[in-house]
Amino acid sequence: MRFRFGLVVGLAVGYYFGARAGRSRYVQMERWLQKARDSELAEVAVGKAKAVVDLGVERARDLLPQSPSSN
Repeated sequence: MRFRFGLVVGLAVGYYFGARAGRSRYVQMERWLQKARDSELAEVAVGKAKAVVDLGVERARDLLPQSPSSN
């Protein structure tokens, strides 16, 4: 029950301060996010994440038994 109350209070406070910040603050944060997305560091991170996912998929395929009908 305490967790739910804290969550509701946190959401309410966040909404209140977000509404007070207004459109200009939203646009400013959106520019920061776009700059971060366009950075080389983000591209490297995305490439590494894709490699990890691909490796996980390959390992999962290796663990699955091959059915005779799929050959």
